[in-house]
Amino acid sequence: MFSSKRLTLWNRARICKAKPIAKLYRSQLPLLNLAVADAPLLAIDLEMTGLDASSDHILSIGWVPINRGAIATEGAEHWLISGQREVGDSATIHGITDSQRQTGSLKQQVMGRFLNACRGRLLLFHHAPLDIAFIDRACRIAFNSGFKPALADTMAIERKRLQRHSDALASGALRLTACRQRYGLPDYTGHNALTDALATAELFLAQSSADSTSKISRYLL
Repeated sequence: MFSSKRLTLWNRARICKAKPIAKLYRSQLPLLNLAVADAPLLAIDLEMTGLDASSDHILSIGWVPINRGAIATEGAEHWLISGQREVGDSATIHGITDSQRQTGSLKQQVMGRFLNACRGRLLLFHHAPLDIAFIDRACRIAFNSGFKPALADTMAIERKRLQRHSDALASGALRLTACRQRYGLPDYTGHNALTDALATAELFLAQSSADSTSKISRYLL
């Protein structure tokens, strides 16, 4: 019998008209019943000009695979995306300049490579709704299809864990750096897409370390 997550993903694969995205959905179906330790994952992070997917745009994307509970740095990739719009004041956060973007790749090419990297993996983000909104918009422009894969969110995982012990969360408690500190993970310089993807991968492994034999589906949104 199909679980609700499996049925939802199966229906998305069935009705999706964009072949690269439909292939991704279908490739995720066999993964939903795997144990956490066996599930292939892809930790992903974006750097953007702002927080509004309808008006801001993606500047860079980084990802790193997790294979059988180990981070596979040899599969990590980091892409700078070219564009005509100016970076503006956001450069003070991520350090990406307009001149650097001139050496970047076209967004549609990067998105094609990104979808290939996602195939056969469950996706992992820290604060998934933000990044997914930007990826969804990019996929609608490039492939005329939305983007709703099976994914886990380390921020959501940490929120649930903290709420079991307290009704109120301190300001900033769910930031990536703050979450990592609670697990004794080292501090990284943030706002680089590849570094933050790696930081997210490490955080998830710490969060799930005592639960590696449980089904990965318990972590999926």
